[in-house]
Amino acid sequence: MRTFRTRTTAAAATAFLAALSLTACQNGGSDAGAASGTPAVTASTAPVGAATQADAKATPEAGTAGTGDTTGSGAPRPRHTSLNDDGTGTGTSAGTGTGDKAKPGAKDKAATPASFVTCTSANTRVTVTRPSRPINHLLITAQNTGSRTCLAYAAPLLRFDDEQAAPGFVEGSRPQAVVTLAPGEAAYASVILSGERAPEEANGRVTKRLGVLFAARDASGSVGAPATVKLPAGTYKTDDVAVTYWQSSLDDALSF
Repeated sequence: MRTFRTRTTAAAATAFLAALSLTACQNGGSDAGAASGTPAVTASTAPVGAATQADAKATPEAGTAGTGDTTGSGAPRPRHTSLNDDGTGTGTSAGTGTGDKAKPGAKDKAATPASFVTCTSANTRVTVTRPSRPINHLLITAQNTGSRTCLAYAAPLLRFDDEQAAPGFVEGSRPQAVVTLAPGEAAYASVILSGERAPEEANGRVTKRLGVLFAARDASGSVGAPATVKLPAGTYKTDDVAVTYWQSSLDDALSF
């Protein structure tokens, strides 16, 4: 009996130690898994990044229009377009850029002075008429027939018939600025045919034609060929003849 109890006790002790050892092994494995951070079971066998890309396609992030914002982490942001109420689209995409575009019509701005040319007989049409008022006057009109804006400097340089001497200028008619003629516009100058002296004292005579020259920008003389026009019949002038500076209006030209 004593021997049987001893064997029973020994067997029970052995079973107890085996159970204790099995429990320790189970507890040790659990602790090791927790410490290493490795999950005991893998939830999915899908390739890495597949879930992230699917989420990105399902819920694209909103960005600042036109800025190309690429800040943040994760998969690259997909290009997307949202429609406004009027049907136009506003898009965002990865990359840089402000989205600004060159404004149309830049070449349609007003011409700069560097593109202006000097008025000459080649780019203007010169006519001479006799106005009803004031008397003893001629009116010279120079219309820009070219495709570029031209500048009428100073005053017209005149030659009556075959005379070598040019009439003087009416100094009080000098404008504050150079007369600028866009295509189609005209400049005006009036010719005072006689002065205060009597015709017999001022060597008066009838003239038939008039040569009109344009002044150079640097006032060094004339530029281009003369425009020769036929004068109204019976045009009478004296040596006191004078011409005004170019004016931008007909009324200003005839006010002297």
